[in-house]
This record gives sequence, structure tokens and C-alpha cells, in this order.
Amino acid sequence: MTIPRLLVVDDDVETRSMMTQFLRQNGFIALPCDSEESIRAQMDSGRVDLILLDVMLGDQNGVEICARLRREQDVPIILVSALSADHHRMAGYEVGADDYIAKPFNPELLLARVRAVLHRAKRSASLTYRRSIATFTFGGWIYDGKRDEVRSPEGFQVALSKRETNLLKVLLANPHIPLTREEIAAALDVTGEGPDDASGRAIDVLVGRLRSKIENNSKDPQMLRTERGVGYVFSVDVDVDMGSDA
Repeated sequence: MTIPRLLVVDDDVETRSMMTQFLRQNGFIALPCDSEESIRAQMDSGRVDLILLDVMLGDQNGVEICARLRREQDVPIILVSALSADHHRMAGYEVGADDYIAKPFNPELLLARVRAVLHRAKRSASLTYRRSIATFTFGGWIYDGKRDEVRSPEGFQVALSKRETNLLKVLLANPHIPLTREEIAAALDVTGEGPDDASGRAIDVLVGRLRSKIENNSKDPQMLRTERGVGYVFSVDVDVDMGSDA
């Protein structure tokens, strides 16, 4: 099992040391940093799974650092700051921070937030699985990723839209795992317009379209089922053949 590798970025030696030791005691590899330069040095030297980034770093600004990092990559970033007003938090979220923790904080709260962000990042990585060379077999159906073709158990090719195909890929990568509408929307990069639940409604419509093409009876689906109180689950075994290109 991979042990998460975290960067603890704070210009206060005592705070940096306390956070680093606490995280190490709770099973993480925690590396201290005090500037953007040290962050980049650590990132150049190995994998980084999450950055705890203080907003006030002497002459440097953590929000600006977050914005620059986010333009280059998607490593999870939690901003830590004594500035807790709503507009300070919004400034952090607007530049791509995954979470914002106000000082002083309970160490157990910090631990919970770190684990939550890492969990979301792991789920997102799984949900955006995009290997195109695999052949997937499910319930007699075949999806040929190399040719981007879907064939029914009877051997007929079924035309799917790009969005329907991407939804199918998400499901094929996560069989028997209940997925929320939000997780599916994030994987598909669905951006809702209008009401707050627009993305959820868009997913429902998309699921309905896919069901109409791969289910014998879309009103009584046997593969792409509704998981009450959660979202959807692909309730069928999936066999994956990576082929000679794997």
C-alpha cells in the first residue's frame, strides 16, 4: 500500500514541526517546506499526494502559490490560515484549493480533512480511468476501446455519443461500486448551468440515454441500476483484456 506523501508548508518553525510530527505519527510521510521554492524542489524529487499550504508565508502569499501550482497540475491543496472570513476562504477556493482550514485548529480536524481530500482525489483518479486500448466484456456486451465500438450480445454495433461512451468508461472502471451523481459529474466534467442540481439532472438524463441503448428494458435496468440514496451502480461483472499493447 502506498503511504501518502504530504508537504507541510509554513514559515513558522514550531507550527511546521508540530504539524509534520503529528502527520507522521498518523501514518503519513510528511515533509516540511517553508517557501514556494522548497515546494517545487520536493515535487521535483518525488511524488507529492497533498500540500498543506499556509496562506501567510513571510513575503510570499499562499493563495498566489496555490494559483500557480493549480495552473500546472492537479495535486490536492489544503490552505491553512488565521484569516477565516468568508471572502478569504472564497479567494482560496477560487484559485483551486481543495479545502481551507482556519487557525487555530484541532489536530484531529486537520487529520480528518486531510484524509477526506486524499479520498476524494483517489476516487477522482479512479473515476477518470481512460485507458483506450482495453477491451471490456460485460453481460455479453463488448466495448472495444481501441476502436471505440460497442457491440451487443447479438453482435450488433450500437452507436453511443461521446458523452454516453465516457459514462460507460466510468462504469466499466468501477463495477459494483455505488457512485454518487457528483462523482460521476466530476469524472465527466459536467458543469451545470442554472439550478444547483443541474449537474445531477444532467447525469440522470445521461444515464437514461445509456440505459435505452444497453438494457433490454430501460424501465427495469439489470446492469445500470439506481442505488437508492446514493446514485448509480454498474451491477455486472466486467472482464478487461488489455491486449498486446498493455
